[in-house]
Amino acid sequence: MEHYDQKIELYFELKNVPLSSRDSYGRRMKAFLSYMHKLGKPVESINEEDIQQYIIYLRKDKNLSPGTINNYISAIKFFYTFVLEKEWNSIKVPRMRRIKQLPVIPPREDILSLIEETSNLKHKAIFVLIYGSGLRVSEVAKLKIGDICSKTMRIRVDKAKHNTNRYTILSKTALDILRTYFKSYFSNISYTPNDWLFPGQNKQDHINVKTIKNTLIKIRNKLELDPKISAHTLRHCFSTNALEDDVDPVFIQQMLGHKNLQTTMTYLHMTSKSLMGVKSPLDTQGYQKG
Repeated sequence: MEHYDQKIELYFELKNVPLSSRDSYGRRMKAFLSYMHKLGKPVESINEEDIQQYIIYLRKDKNLSPGTINNYISAIKFFYTFVLEKEWNSIKVPRMRRIKQLPVIPPREDILSLIEETSNLKHKAIFVLIYGSGLRVSEVAKLKIGDICSKTMRIRVDKAKHNTNRYTILSKTALDILRTYFKSYFSNISYTPNDWLFPGQNKQDHINVKTIKNTLIKIRNKLELDPKISAHTLRHCFSTNALEDDVDPVFIQQMLGHKNLQTTMTYLHMTSKSLMGVKSPLDTQGYQKG
């Protein structure tokens, strides 16, 4: 892999690929090449049959989901076509069919319980920003102090998914918690608007995304809530609850940073039918229990 690093890095620089995507592609390319090395397969002689066998290995031995396997396929395709300069045959190496599963949307009181149970001010501020503003976990981790504007009640999200920028709303409740957190963590130190809002153990870096995810899992388990609830669930709940509150889907799309309105509209399937005012035909027929 080291032999090709310079060529890969040059491509990433020319295309201005986000660091998160570089890391993701790099990990998966290294995993694939490590597998080929164990089989004694020289890199230059890798063919489509080798890639097919690796995909089967990921599915059967590693038990990875179709979505994750497709991410591996994307990284391998990049290496195969750009680095090895070979022709890619999508018929021989198809992307896996994904069964679309709707995420779990817990009751609002469960989300509030998670937030209330969070005693660490930094973590509580992070959770209220994800739920109150619809941020991705990676986005809240990378917020800078200057991204929060209490005058306009907006949050600036720079270099988000697909290398886009946007604004989203700032909740008044979240602002109150943020001010308490800020007073506790920044009152005795010097800072600039470009400093991380949520620094990690190394103050030069932002908080680790895994720290956020693991913290929520611990609190979720402590409260014995649905085991499918994750930190990203808070973002799903923002969009679903906003739809229930009659917020225009176009506004939700802009706040979430979705490229396509149809992506936002999928949350309609997850809204509470009672809150949306939809009644079952059984309840409109005047049926009386005999």
